[in-house]
Order: sequence, then C-alpha cells, then structure tokens
Amino acid sequence: MRVVVIEDEQTITRAIADRLTAEGWEVTTASDGPSGVRAVAEVRPDVVVLDVMLPGFDGLEVCRRIQADEPVPVLMLTARDDETDMLVGLGVGADDYMTKPFSMRELAARLKALLRRVRRVGAPAPSESEKQDALQFGDLVIDRAGRRVMRAGAPAHLTPTEFDLLLCLANAPGTVLTREQLLADVWDWVDATGTRTVDSHVKALRRKLGSDLVRTVHGVGYALEIPEDPEDPPGGAASPGSLAGESDLSSMPTPNLPTEDS
Repeated sequence: MRVVVIEDEQTITRAIADRLTAEGWEVTTASDGPSGVRAVAEVRPDVVVLDVMLPGFDGLEVCRRIQADEPVPVLMLTARDDETDMLVGLGVGADDYMTKPFSMRELAARLKALLRRVRRVGAPAPSESEKQDALQFGDLVIDRAGRRVMRAGAPAHLTPTEFDLLLCLANAPGTVLTREQLLADVWDWVDATGTRTVDSHVKALRRKLGSDLVRTVHGVGYALEIPEDPEDPPGGAASPGSLAGESDLSSMPTPNLPTEDS
C-alpha cells in the first residue's frame, strides 16, 4: 500500500513513516501544501494522511486540489479539537480525521479500516435484482447498488463514509444505534471508543440532507428519522423501506467515488 504523509512537523512525520513502513507500507512524505499536491500526483497513493495546518497553503486547499484531480481517501490531522475544522475538512472531501496527539497504533488501524471501506465501494458490479434494491423513506431515496442519494428530488453528494453511515442507519430506521455500534459497522473499529468521529459525520449528513433526518439520543447514539414526503397527500406517504421507482433514480448522477487504483 502506498501512502503520502503531508505534515510539516518532522517529529510527527518520522513517527508516522516509521510505524507505517514497519507494517509494510510504502511511505512518501511532504512538508508543505504545494509539495504535497505534487507528491500525490506523482505517487498516486492508496491513501493520504494530511495535516490541516501547512505552509504554502493549508490542508483544506490541498484536499480540494487532490480530490479535484482524482479522488483518493484522505485522513486529516488537526492540532485543534475544533468541530468547525472537522466539518470543513469532511466537506472538502476528507473521509476521516484524527486530533493531535494521537496513537500511532490507532492511526495505522484507521488507515486500514478506511481502505477496507474504499474496497467495498469498488466491489463487483451488482446483479439486476440488486440494481432495483433502493430504499425510500418519504422524500429520501437511497440507491444502495449505485451508492447514490436523493432528498426531495435533489441529489446529495456524500463521501463514501457518509454514505456508509447513512445506509447503516437506514438499514434499521427508527432504531437507536450506539456510537460503538456505528464505529464497528461503518469504520471497522472495535477498540476506538470515545472519539467524536461519529458525531462529526452525523453533523455533515445533517448539513447535506437536512437537520431532521438523524435523531440524537443523548448519551446513547443516533437513529434515522423517517422524513415525510411533502408531495404525498395526508396518510399517503411512502412506506418505510419501500423500493424506489425507476423514475426516482434515473436522473441521479453517478457519484465521483475513489477507484480501486486511486
């Protein structure tokens, strides 16, 4: 596996490079925004570790540029536990983030989990029956096979992680899933409790799909609320989990997802 680490603190860079190299990764490093963009273009890595605060231009701009060229999974590093930074990072195409200081063991585990999620995106093409397997909850349509989402007739552009989180909640509508369950099912983490990753991704989903979609159960976790379809007459809303008609999905654009060799 090839990874590009873009970080201006040399102590952190060496620690990350040593850990990942010991686990068999091919590591390329860069210490500022411009050289980081060049390194990604030259190496074509499987994943990028990207610091938010960089000389030249910051990590958010780096993320925008590398995702515009060819999408690649990105794990962002931030020195501040600032929710705004996290949400902006997710909004420009990052798939995950960690707040400094962090465990090198957890960083390696989360990179592996991120790549497992990307491989699920690049799984073999679905069968004809699976292509029809779309979920509809009121005005929310989730095309599982095509990994596309519409809300009130408009396409929503979700990252692979956001889509997996939404689908996990949609597979049990109305059921409260704990943060630990979501970390295990979506992120493949079984020992990373106490992080705010789930919370930040839920906030990103709400920003893209509406604040009414995911209900918070304080101290427990989250549940998918079944949205109403404003076009349905009273009492005539679509039943939860019903199959979406072809007309709902035919106009949905194909999402710009990472490819297997990205």
